[in-house]
Amino acid sequence: MRFQAAGIDTARLDARLLVAEALAVEPGRLISHPEIIPDPQQQTAIEGMAARRENREPISHILGRRGFWTLDLRVTADTLDPRPDTETLVAGMLERLVDHAAPLRLLDFGTGSGCILLALLSELPQASGLGIDQSAAALAVAAENAANTGLAARASFQCGNWGQGLSGQFDVIVSNPPYIPDGEIDGLAPEVSRHEPRSALAGGGDGLECYRALAPHIVRLLAPGGVVGVEVGAGQADDVAALFTAAGLSSPRVAPDLSGIGRCVFATR
Repeated sequence: MRFQAAGIDTARLDARLLVAEALAVEPGRLISHPEIIPDPQQQTAIEGMAARRENREPISHILGRRGFWTLDLRVTADTLDPRPDTETLVAGMLERLVDHAAPLRLLDFGTGSGCILLALLSELPQASGLGIDQSAAALAVAAENAANTGLAARASFQCGNWGQGLSGQFDVIVSNPPYIPDGEIDGLAPEVSRHEPRSALAGGGDGLECYRALAPHIVRLLAPGGVVGVEVGAGQADDVAALFTAAGLSSPRVAPDLSGIGRCVFATR
């Protein structure tokens, strides 16, 4: 009832997840064993987590983790919460790579938790990747995720402003840059507007500022025959495809997310 009163649509599920976390059991066990009663210490932990959820803090921040692709990743208030729609970018890129056993070089702009880069590396056993982010705190989370998923030997992370000062060429470039128009952020769900890093959301007046900044870096750093894939906001796909074409990239294609909305733009050089 408390979660419902707070406007949380997934009230029952969230309550079950938090209780299971406090009791250190799988959530399904609470259904099959309704006789389980928390001890006083566990009850205190439940109350503390419930108060945070009532304040609309995301479940992933409270639990400190989020499942993405096939990985269990650590997330914090310093990183964007990985979303199922972003898996569209991973799946679309894998479809476009002919040889998954090739020693590809990957570059992830705005890596955050490292979710996109690490998901791709988990499917490309000979590939290596570099994640760029302007947040040192986010990079620490990404490095921890690389270690926890056994991918640290093939993943490196670097603090930077997009491609400034970066050299070399990459076979794959991916990014989920900030794409929310600045004026729309405060109207988003409280889990996002209050608790996710604004720097990972704010895409300028029209939401396309980061794509304009990224396009020349992508053209410079993408190897001939390489593939770039970016996530975009609803209604932005055609504009981003046009930006990529104007910058010199070829054959832009739009891929829909789970709801049929154009969510990713892919192009080649």
